[in-house]
Amino acid sequence: MASTRAAIRYAKAILDLANSKGVAETVNNDMKLIASTIDTNAELSTFIQNQTTKVEVKESALLEIFANVNGVTKGLFHLLFENKRFEILSAIAVGYNKLFDESNGLEVAKVTTAIPLDAALEAKVLAKIATLSDKKITIENIVDPSIIGGFILRIGDQQYNASVANRLQVLKRELAQN
Repeated sequence: MASTRAAIRYAKAILDLANSKGVAETVNNDMKLIASTIDTNAELSTFIQNQTTKVEVKESALLEIFANVNGVTKGLFHLLFENKRFEILSAIAVGYNKLFDESNGLEVAKVTTAIPLDAALEAKVLAKIATLSDKKITIENIVDPSIIGGFILRIGDQQYNASVANRLQVLKRELAQN
């Protein structure tokens, strides 16, 4: 829990710095790249989490891997080097993305479906979401065949479950009560 709070503090500080320099969107793209790279590369994740690897080696490796990132992002690497906190880099990147989206009135709607959304269905979902939220919405489609059909929509802390699996579960509970 403490590392999560620390990651949020770092993310807020980096966002403030990036905003003051007018590079918040560029740094946001850097943070998306960092988060997805660490998330998809188990070897890099293990390397960053390894407590026995010297922080100098971690900093130089990250500067080499992410050579094309903005100076503010490189400054974050150096700050993590000084404070020996590289293990929270991924959490900082994710936190930065959330804070950036919030500050720009963006919100991600997670739509879970049994099959991938096509463009027409995505447009319908966006139109429906627009009536529920005044923020600019982007859709993240999660494919989960176990819901059988229908969809599950999650915006912020609200969830609407219109999946076939959920309806079957409700029916099963009702039949069990009788």
